[in-house]
Amino acid sequence: MEALIPVINKLQDVFNTVGADIIQLPQIAVVGTQSSGKSSVLEALVGRDLLPRGTGVVTRRPLILQLVHVDPEDRRKTSEENGVDGEEWGKFLHTKSKIYTDFDEIRLEIEAETERVSGNNKGITDEPIHLKIFSPHVVNLTLVDLPGITKVPVGDQPKDIEVQIKDLIVKHISNPNSIILAVTAANTDMATSEALKVAREVDPDGRRTLAVVTKLDLMDAGTDAMDVLMGRVIPVKLGLIGVVNRSQLDINNKKSVADAIRDEYAFLQKRYPSLANRNGTKYLARTLNRLLMHHIRDCLPELKTRINVLAAQYQSLLSSYGEPVEDQSSTLLQLITKFAAEYCHTIEGTAKYIETTELCGGARICYIFHETFGRTLESVDPLGGLTTIDVLTAIRNATGPRPALFVPEVSFELLVKRQVKRLEDPSLRCVELVHEEMQRIIQHCSNYSTQELLRFPKLHDAIVEVVTSLLRKRLPVTNEMVHNLVAIELAYINTKHPDFADACGLMNNNIEEQRRNRMRELPSSVPREKAAGGGPQGDQDGGTGNWRGMLKKGDEGMGGDRSMLQTSNPASPQRGHAVNLLDVPVPVSRKLSSREQRDCEVIERLIKSYFLIVRKNIQDSVPKAVMHFLVNHVKDSLQSELVGQLYKAGLLDDLLTESEDMAQRRNEAADMLKGALQKASQVIAEIRETHLW
Repeated sequence: MEALIPVINKLQDVFNTVGADIIQLPQIAVVGTQSSGKSSVLEALVGRDLLPRGTGVVTRRPLILQLVHVDPEDRRKTSEENGVDGEEWGKFLHTKSKIYTDFDEIRLEIEAETERVSGNNKGITDEPIHLKIFSPHVVNLTLVDLPGITKVPVGDQPKDIEVQIKDLIVKHISNPNSIILAVTAANTDMATSEALKVAREVDPDGRRTLAVVTKLDLMDAGTDAMDVLMGRVIPVKLGLIGVVNRSQLDINNKKSVADAIRDEYAFLQKRYPSLANRNGTKYLARTLNRLLMHHIRDCLPELKTRINVLAAQYQSLLSSYGEPVEDQSSTLLQLITKFAAEYCHTIEGTAKYIETTELCGGARICYIFHETFGRTLESVDPLGGLTTIDVLTAIRNATGPRPALFVPEVSFELLVKRQVKRLEDPSLRCVELVHEEMQRIIQHCSNYSTQELLRFPKLHDAIVEVVTSLLRKRLPVTNEMVHNLVAIELAYINTKHPDFADACGLMNNNIEEQRRNRMRELPSSVPREKAAGGGPQGDQDGGTGNWRGMLKKGDEGMGGDRSMLQTSNPASPQRGHAVNLLDVPVPVSRKLSSREQRDCEVIERLIKSYFLIVRKNIQDSVPKAVMHFLVNHVKDSLQSELVGQLYKAGLLDDLLTESEDMAQRRNEAADMLKGALQKASQVIAEIRETHLW
């Protein structure tokens, strides 16, 4: 069990070497207000004067203090190896291998290093100082000395010094693998202890908190700390331990820590005889050692898991950075081939990295074809933009100067071509959307599939340019084909199409059925012949079926109403004056005759029927054309295009130039993986082998 603390010290050394703060190791965080006696407690545990002294905020950077117990045999061996003359010495992380045997020099170095980073204006920083003390008189401990809690800024301190210090303290004691050593002076009210208050914020159950009551010898006359030390005032699960510090006079008189510990023992025997064996600096050191060992034992399984996870993450990161380039030709060809393969796999849906937040690649192209393009075509109204007057005008224009007995086919073709032409814009927009997605796939492959390209920004840019150029060249070809698909439909209106013939037959049946229904609804007094348009007698007597009858009826009408027309229309031309028919106003809207209404209805139904046939053809043929002329062509020719444009001897050095920070990041990842994490795993393995778990 005792060997667990050196194991954690090894782990701390490993991560300190690479400057990593990625794993929270078990340690003891010392918390207290200014002048509560924190420094005296730490010096008592070390047995030497090594911490800076003064008024106000003296500890302005966290001090991670590792105490390493050295046996006499190990001390002699280490002394010979390092050339150390003495039984106690210290080492700072920032001074590398330099060894300090004079503890006054250690104190001066702490002060100098604090001012170097924090400045000399009493400001604080969270960058720690790492100090390791080797001595036969200490127990194995890892302590963190934190700045004392203060309320009022002093001198040049910032106005929010209280908040800064509290945030710094909370950052360290929030570590679930840390033990909180809450230091409170005995001559203050324990109920108002700032150290215990902060500890409870992060450790409400008190499972990680040990309270230390200092300055037992400075309590008011007639009072004692019996109730406090017995836990009757503020109960703490890990216990309360009382200690006696050296006074400022003792420090000025160079009273040694060893003498202070002897005087402390005598004081406890005299004032608290029943509690003397459970208080004092020596008992505090043993308790901290025991608590830290048990805490380390509980934390080691989680540490091992965390180290393994980090090792896997850094291995993956290092793999993404790649190895230094040795064979440029082979490396370039591999990167080009891999990019081309990943680009094709993304289109086919077999890529290694599949998006989960949005459609990408082939899935998005499929969505464009069958959802975006399909719905857009379905939303196109077969008769959109076409009014009844337009249809009637087309019919009249197609008949020329002679009235038509039947609906002319020319009007149908004219109008249906106009409607089919409206399918061209959605089709070209479909090509544009697919082209944009093919462009997006380039970035997708760069970000997720071929991270090696991030090493070589110039190669990445060159690949993007080649693929973009290839897509740009295929765009007009595809657009031309889609334009031709619509032009093909416009070139020949196939009225013999099976689906169209069926629709015409059904429409004729409906019209005939409507005529029969109208015949059934006529009164019985009306002869069927006249209802049907007049018989032979009607034709002879000027019925509607005979043009002579139409002229005769027209003359009679003109003769009977001539005077009325002249008076009712002052603009009518007088006898003997020329008539300009273009001056006669044309009615904007009027009620259609039954025949006009029937003819328009026939044309509209035919247009709708044929438009639906063409729309179905376009909806099927445009995606096929886009796949053949754009998507598949790019897939098939991408690698050969990249090789032809980039695989040239004169471009190798330029294309395979790494980004400035890539080599640095690769070295850092390698140091972390091979240096810190592998050594940490070895340390964990040593624990298993020696049955320390």
